[in-house]
Amino acid sequence: MPAPSSHISIRRIDGIIRIDFVDRNILDELNIHQIGEELLSCVESEMRPKVVIVFENVEHLSSAAFGTLMKFLERVKVRDGHLRLCAMKPRVFEGFTITKLNRLFSIHADFAAAVESFK
Repeated sequence: MPAPSSHISIRRIDGIIRIDFVDRNILDELNIHQIGEELLSCVESEMRPKVVIVFENVEHLSSAAFGTLMKFLERVKVRDGHLRLCAMKPRVFEGFTITKLNRLFSIHADFAAAVESFK
């Protein structure tokens, strides 16, 4: 079991893994590496995980953070699961759009819309 993180909060709600970023800026390489490890460990023992990452608190993401999210998406897919992203501020969403990652990820307005998309 990984040590509690000060960077993300992980909760299970009705069979869905909800992950909230605690930090406003996800820029530091060491923090991003830690976040990546914690993300991967939260689905390691899951088959067909349904995961929603909530970006409500996030103001900035580095390119390394995008890479970590892409690795996490692949891990979720390997486990026959689904990943949704939600509650992005315009600046964060713009980063996904510029990098064309908005085509790779399923992005929703809020947590409720992300959960509804699993049905």
